[in-house]
Amino acid sequence: PHKEGGMVALSVLTMAAPTVMGMKLGPAPSPDLRYVSPPASDAANAIARPAIYPVTLFPEIAPHKEGMLDVGDGHKLYYDVSGNPDGVPAIFLHGGPGAGCSPRCRRFFDPQHYRIVILDQRGSGKSTPNAADDLEGSLVENNTPALVSDIEALRSHLGIEKWGLVLGGSWGSTLALAYAQAHPDRCEALLLRGVFLFGPDEVQYLFTEGGTYGQNPQAWEEYRRFIRETSDDWARESTNLLGAYWQRLTGEDLEMRKAAAAAFVGYELSISKTFIDPAVLAEYLGTPSILIPFAVMEVHYMLHGGFLRRGQLLDGVGVMAAHGHRVAIAHGRGDYVCQPQAAWRLSEALRAAGCADVELEFVAGAGHSDSEPGLVDAMVRATERFKAVLQA
Repeated sequence: PHKEGGMVALSVLTMAAPTVMGMKLGPAPSPDLRYVSPPASDAANAIARPAIYPVTLFPEIAPHKEGMLDVGDGHKLYYDVSGNPDGVPAIFLHGGPGAGCSPRCRRFFDPQHYRIVILDQRGSGKSTPNAADDLEGSLVENNTPALVSDIEALRSHLGIEKWGLVLGGSWGSTLALAYAQAHPDRCEALLLRGVFLFGPDEVQYLFTEGGTYGQNPQAWEEYRRFIRETSDDWARESTNLLGAYWQRLTGEDLEMRKAAAAAFVGYELSISKTFIDPAVLAEYLGTPSILIPFAVMEVHYMLHGGFLRRGQLLDGVGVMAAHGHRVAIAHGRGDYVCQPQAAWRLSEALRAAGCADVELEFVAGAGHSDSEPGLVDAMVRATERFKAVLQA
């Protein structure tokens, strides 16, 4: 897509997929695992019996307020509020982009202390239009500056003076940093998991240059195989895998769109945890309202460099230091999606800029997902530590 007059123009939607693809896949099984590498062995059955850590999630909690916020451009965003109505405002920013939130996201915060807000970003989750229902509409003005503005709109709508804590994981960490640097007077602390700075090296490692091949060779080969087996010009498309996925995700062949989404998301999920849970693969790959936004939004943002200037988030840490932001980072030592080097570079840049409260914890035995027991432990400990310094 390209920008025309501030709108995203989806010229690719007019392309007939069968005329540009090498084959038609036909109806897919559900979940579609045809191009997903099988999990590594788990003789200890760690999926059913995960390691026990001192700290776990808080109990399930229901929201006391729900709504759909009209932010313009045809988008209405789902949000809900739970916990202490008079507590420290805290917002959870989901990953992807496009992954959406779940009730589980509320459980990283003590509901007695925090006023917990979760938000489905443009095109995803319960927000409308969802990319699975209206692809073109979901992509209108779907970019980082717009998402940052949406967080501000929600803050104002809820009558919140400033966020005490902004929690973001993976793409959510990117968005949290972008928000904190754009509106530094509207937040006090950040908790980041699986840091992604949207540097060219990070995008190339994950999606274009095969950086994951070293530890996950079959996953990378399956990611490539889908394009190779559906291409009529592999020599060209092999040099632009993200562009090839985008063409299939936005073409007119619905079965091809679904298959491309399953191959793309399946690749990422197959490298996201130390122990891959087949049930999680089935949930994501078998639910179009989750699968399609996850794939479409992630490729959309990857093709556009996250709608960020190169190096923007590292260059912007000075404003965070100037406003006294506190930053906690939890990153899995075995994260093959977002490399630990990103967390290290961010923490060093924050300290060099003068941030007085920066805590980086590399978690042994953990991958990328916030369902990793070690990352849950680290993240909840961080929200608990912030209670001592964040007051309503």
